[in-house]
Amino acid sequence: MDRNERINALMTALEQRILLLDGAMGTMIQGYRLGEDDYRGERFADWGSDLKGNNDLLSLTRPDVIREIHNAFLDAGADIIETNTFNSNAPSMADYGMQELVAELNTAAARLARECADAYAAKTGQARYVAGALGPTNRTASISPDVNDPGFRNITFDALADTYEEAAAALIEGGVDFLLVETIFDTLNAKAAVMGIRRAFRATDTTLPVMISGTITDASGRTLSGQTTEAFWNSVRHAEPFMIGLNCALGASDLRPYVAELARVADTRVSAHPNAGLPNAFGEYDEAPSRTADLLREFLDAGFVNVLGGCCGTTPAHLEKMRAALEAHTPGPTPTLEQIAEKLGGFSSASDGTGDDDTPKRTRRRRRG
Repeated sequence: MDRNERINALMTALEQRILLLDGAMGTMIQGYRLGEDDYRGERFADWGSDLKGNNDLLSLTRPDVIREIHNAFLDAGADIIETNTFNSNAPSMADYGMQELVAELNTAAARLARECADAYAAKTGQARYVAGALGPTNRTASISPDVNDPGFRNITFDALADTYEEAAAALIEGGVDFLLVETIFDTLNAKAAVMGIRRAFRATDTTLPVMISGTITDASGRTLSGQTTEAFWNSVRHAEPFMIGLNCALGASDLRPYVAELARVADTRVSAHPNAGLPNAFGEYDEAPSRTADLLREFLDAGFVNVLGGCCGTTPAHLEKMRAALEAHTPGPTPTLEQIAEKLGGFSSASDGTGDDDTPKRTRRRRRG
């Protein structure tokens, strides 16, 4: 099956059932208790700075670990696995002096995930898909890091767009099925990602579906840059993502009202991959898999989501319980803009800025509660 066939199969599958995204790469890696030598390998043995903690580098130095994690999530029932590229961007890699490796890291991670997904499909006859993960970077374009200088920024929009373009092009080369802009705490960063992705599409003469997932940082119900869930959606809607979602920061219980709000206002599919609860005093996640699955079952019963998965602290055991929970649920139709407007108070399609009544009607589908 080539990439176009996989994308068509993915869209068909989304019409028929709720899909399962994988769980946490970072906390799974922590379970291996890797040391500095594991991160360095032979190639980076003499690197001039510490490398432990640079998890994306393991795609080059310990691909066996990344492969094992992908396979564990696939065996647990994941339909979609994410590339190990959360920090494979220039600002994040600059912490290790490795910004020149952005393209190589993304390509290598994509090929690893592709290899695992294809091997599973060949073994079982069940197609599995690869999401090319584009993380938020360690910089914010909207907020000053200096409380004494509100106008200061330590990154420019253009620099963000450039590194996202480089990463996206490499993920495409490595064979991903779609791109996932995830853990968005600053929507301006996400807009730079969208620009970079569009440039990458032109450069590679390849267009892939795009999924966007934001992060509500706390009980305020806002992203770090201050947007509500509805404002976040309206700020990225122009990108026409085939999926919009929320992930990280909160467990399923705390995330639920914001996923409900997203499902209320978005005219595309909705996803959720929360943490395994909130971290304990030691920074560890101890919410039991059965508890996470029970909480997410409420999302399914209400018809909020097309894709479920896990973020920090979620393991293959969590995925197995999620898989069991979603088996009894099927998607339904996504509402049109007019239906959403009616719920929100009767705005017409022209209020979307089209100026006419020819707003395209999407065929994306989701069951509503």
